[in-house]
Amino acid sequence: MAVCARLCGVGQSRRCRRRQRHNQQDQGSDSDMDEEEGERIVGETQSVTGGPENSAAARPSVAHEAAADSASTGPPNPQSLLDLPPELLVEVFSSLPGTELPNLALVCKKFRQILNTETIWRRRCTEEFGMREDLRKMDVVGVSSRELYAKLLHPYRHILGLWQPDIGPYGGLLNVVVDGLYIIGWMYLPPHDPRVEDPMRRRPLFRIHMWESNKVAVECMYGHKGPHKGDIQTGKKDEFSTKCNQTDHHRMPGGRQEEFRTWLEEEWGRTLEDIFHEHMQELILMKFIYTSQYDNCLTYRRIYLPPRMPSDLLQPGLFKGTYGSHGLEIIMLSFHGPCARATKLTGDPNVPAGQLTLDVDLNRPVCLPDLEHQRSMEELSRLVLGVHEEAQREVQNPDVAPQGAASEGAVAGGAGAAVLESAMEAQSESPQPASSSSSSAPSEAQPFVLPLGVMTRNEVYPRTCKICFYGTGLIAGHGFTSPERTPGLFVLFDEDHFGFIWLELKSFSLYSRLTDRLAHAYAPDMERFEAMLRNMQSWTS
Repeated sequence: MAVCARLCGVGQSRRCRRRQRHNQQDQGSDSDMDEEEGERIVGETQSVTGGPENSAAARPSVAHEAAADSASTGPPNPQSLLDLPPELLVEVFSSLPGTELPNLALVCKKFRQILNTETIWRRRCTEEFGMREDLRKMDVVGVSSRELYAKLLHPYRHILGLWQPDIGPYGGLLNVVVDGLYIIGWMYLPPHDPRVEDPMRRRPLFRIHMWESNKVAVECMYGHKGPHKGDIQTGKKDEFSTKCNQTDHHRMPGGRQEEFRTWLEEEWGRTLEDIFHEHMQELILMKFIYTSQYDNCLTYRRIYLPPRMPSDLLQPGLFKGTYGSHGLEIIMLSFHGPCARATKLTGDPNVPAGQLTLDVDLNRPVCLPDLEHQRSMEELSRLVLGVHEEAQREVQNPDVAPQGAASEGAVAGGAGAAVLESAMEAQSESPQPASSSSSSAPSEAQPFVLPLGVMTRNEVYPRTCKICFYGTGLIAGHGFTSPERTPGLFVLFDEDHFGFIWLELKSFSLYSRLTDRLAHAYAPDMERFEAMLRNMQSWTS
């Protein structure tokens, strides 16, 4: 702004011009000599042209020609932004962030007038908020691009992105986006259990718009009676709250029973009569009673997606996975040096949202036997528990280095992709069991099958995997009582799928990547993301 002020002739540049005039006055005799020389030249010109009358008649034509030359060529070397043509200033101002334009309007009257140009604000709406075709609809509602930016997009820009609602142990995932001429808060819901491959479901919770009288309106979208009055409060950083001002719109004519049946069909895709497991019925009824009491009056805290590092084993991000009677839940996979961690974004009464559900040691790959031995739960337990005991010994004696060629290669090569390469080399060099039908080195995709007796919600799962690692999973009693980490096997199938075998529970969880495009979601750096994870765990602890 100081640069703009100096170029435009305000602020410090005024003082500079005063100094220039002062210096010209101090020149003294030099200035007088210049004036005398000018008068002498004018006298000679008058004598040649035939007197003062002819001179006076000639001066207007000379001035007109000079003005014409100046208008056609413009300033040869503009000294300020004010010397630039308006269309060039529009192009310059359009490339500036919208948050800087109000300050720019304070520089001078010309800038303030140019900043009323629609082109500038259309470009800011497009580049900062992704609005393109939606801008054409503004003519219908009589809203200018500047009003849209100044009254809607700019004031509510801080709530765009991913958020986790404070709904006790259940948590959730809210994505606030610019959708058409609205800002909409979409609650993301997992697919109906156990269809982990299906896309995520979305439900609008609130919206903000300017459709009426060019004023911003907040509307609650909860319930089945259409939009109604709501409110949003954004007091604290990285936190905001929603409030419904007409909760009677959430009620149904049939009372709580009809509300429960409707909720059950939307949440689980079935009726209560279709659920034969008594414990599962209790869990479903408990969740309905707990979540419906909020009436969409919720507090949300910002969450970030982890940035990808070159050493990551695969692209970190959001996955949906199976959790037995609790149905499908949303987790966030991230990498921290030699560890991969899965944090719950949605939870249950046993292990609530925000807790670390999986902790995988990328320095401890597990070499799978042939298919015949993979079907044996005893063989799998022997392999995983052997690594688990080794890990426990290292915790008690940190100076003891990991044993085995695969572990040594992993430590030397780092985590992530280097671990995968070193583990595959170790796997190809390790001897196969005697019953193996092939002695050749395994390919990158090796056969995989679940052991007999392991429960799974998905009978259809990948039958080849890239690599397996030792890890631990978090289990607890109802109300998050007696939590403990138990050993298990992390199985990487491909870039978008992985699984975890819980040894103690004798169950298998399959995880599939959430493929929705999420704007304003990634953490600016790894330090900010790790601080967010620590805060998330404290919210539900």
